Amino acid sequence: MTIDLRLSGGRIATPHGVVDADLLVSGERIAGIVSRETAVDAARTIDVTGKLVLPGMVDVHVHTREPGYTHKEDIRTTTEQAAAGGVTTIFGMPNLDPPTTDTATLRDVFGMYERSSIVDYNHNPAPTKLDEVVAMSEMGIRAYKIYMVVDTGRTYPHPAGTGMHDHGHLLQLMDIIATTGKRFIIHPHDQALMDYIEGEILARGENTPQGYATAYAAREGVIWDTAIDVVLRLAEASGCPIHIAHIQTPRSIEAVRRAKANGVDVTCEVNHWAPFLSTWDDVERLGPYALSYWLPDENRAAVWEGMRDGTIDIASSDHAPHTREEKEVGWTEMWSAHTGTPGIQYYYPLMLDAVNKGQLTLDRVVDMVATQPAAAFGLEGVKGVLEVGADADIVVADLNAPWTITNDGVLSRIEWTCYDGREISARIDRTFVRGHEVFADGVVTGAPGTGKLALSSTDREGNAR
Repeated sequence: MTIDLRLSGGRIATPHGVVDADLLVSGERIAGIVSRETAVDAARTIDVTGKLVLPGMVDVHVHTREPGYTHKEDIRTTTEQAAAGGVTTIFGMPNLDPPTTDTATLRDVFGMYERSSIVDYNHNPAPTKLDEVVAMSEMGIRAYKIYMVVDTGRTYPHPAGTGMHDHGHLLQLMDIIATTGKRFIIHPHDQALMDYIEGEILARGENTPQGYATAYAAREGVIWDTAIDVVLRLAEASGCPIHIAHIQTPRSIEAVRRAKANGVDVTCEVNHWAPFLSTWDDVERLGPYALSYWLPDENRAAVWEGMRDGTIDIASSDHAPHTREEKEVGWTEMWSAHTGTPGIQYYYPLMLDAVNKGQLTLDRVVDMVATQPAAAFGLEGVKGVLEVGADADIVVADLNAPWTITNDGVLSRIEWTCYDGREISARIDRTFVRGHEVFADGVVTGAPGTGKLALSSTDREGNAR
């Protein structure tokens, strides 16, 4: 056996628990997990004594901003941050210009990834053109994405062509997607209720970060809860596998818990801002830079509990970069600001820091960032796990490495992070994508074009033939 890489002396997070062993890589796949004493002739050996060897993060919710909004970000800068943050596979989102809604725009976007991505990738098109849905599925996508929202006072980040709100249309779409076997990612939102709630707050002159935060959490999160109840019932009626973005209220988490118990094929995600950036102090201190959304204390407590008990399956960043100029307007006109926060570079380290603080177990973190997203989105056995035959998507992390996140270390084109000044205890040391080192010792070493389209094992076999 030819061994290209041996990671020696570390503790490996396997599907059966953490083991003291060495990890072997041959070509682009994991070739073995062996005892320290096993004699192997390896082309390269890296001493990772005292470190954790983890599966790379599979981030199914990433806004690359390319094409159309590359003044904010692009695929290269997004995937540089991914490599630095231990993310080895990203799924891009369709709210681009032009939006990804058909085979032509999807083919163009895949070409951009092929030229520029440092990590592996896929893309979630918006299935708003019904006659294009099946054809896009056949191009290798793992999921679709729709927004049940219309922006108030702006046309971005939810541009025309990416939204669908009528319940009949949603059910029709779920019926079609169900035939493809792919998962349907839904940004839940009750637009009619939001129009009323926003109207009341704006009529009082509260076009501020505090007013915006209050609107989206109003009446115990009613805009989220009613939308998610509808989505879960339609999923049950159609048999369509669904994935709920932005889970954040106790009632919604409980609704997902019940749906799972009743056999509905539903997964849901927690984004970086919910556990780590959603307090009222964050809103007061950072204003538009913290929004995304505000979670009242009881909501945040429910999110942490859902993460711990497995109701919330998946951690995905919702990486959503905007320039300072697009944020600054929000101090006085929040409904004109672009909402969303960058997060892909720091989410995995923040999750590992939560392990050190006793807020999550390491098993839960690995499950949420890697194993579950791979399994739910058709990459089981290929991504998200350290076992023989899987892609060598590997992260070496040091859980005893205190450091401070600063704007100076940001690799995003926007050059700021909402976590500037935050001290954490865990650091990503190295990242490998299919055995290729793309980040080491604080430097992105991967080249644009290193990444490949992430396909299921079945699709890979078909391509090989």
